[in-house]
Amino acid sequence: MKENYFNLYYKLVAVVCFFVAISFTQRVHAQAFEITPSYGYQFGAKLNYGGNYIKFNDSDQYGVTVGFETLNELMVEVSYIHHGSEALIKDYFISPIESRLADLSADWILIGGNRYFGNSDKVKPFFGGNLGMVILSSSNENPLLTNRSYSETKFAFSFKGGVNIMFNEVVGLNLQANLMMPVDYGGFYVYGGSGGISTGAGANSTIALFGFSGGFVFRIE
Repeated sequence: MKENYFNLYYKLVAVVCFFVAISFTQRVHAQAFEITPSYGYQFGAKLNYGGNYIKFNDSDQYGVTVGFETLNELMVEVSYIHHGSEALIKDYFISPIESRLADLSADWILIGGNRYFGNSDKVKPFFGGNLGMVILSSSNENPLLTNRSYSETKFAFSFKGGVNIMFNEVVGLNLQANLMMPVDYGGFYVYGGSGGISTGAGANSTIALFGFSGGFVFRIE
């Protein structure tokens, strides 16, 4: 557990340093610069295979987005989002009742664009899309169900929409919904049996993870 916390700490430090470096190099060229730390809720999802399934529980999420205005109301953004979950399985042969498979951690690194709409400087609706990757890692695997870890990096993309409510020219409230999709989330193969490895099953698919978040947006022009 301590090792997982240290790994997450180093990831966060690296991402923050990356954002700070970009902010200094791009600030000169951008018309405006925004940074949006956020916290929210990520709904779970399910991978079905036959009459069986592997399910991912709901969880919290947190992240930060740095954006640079390139054209009027068009932002180029870099985002980091983290959420952790628990994978459960129900399988006729391996686990007839729903059982815990492993704890999962997902780190999303995304680059994309965001467009503001409307003429108001106080209430600014937006819609955007991103491409990037998600780094998946597992821990506390159930030894009765699997003899492997689920750690891999996948191509990913996402969409978001919401609104920024500006208190003044510098600080505002960010509210948004997120739809994040790793391409081929699967590779969740399980093996089990009271006498050792006796059978196996796998789920391999693309799924959509829906969530919402809120935070403060800081804008510098």
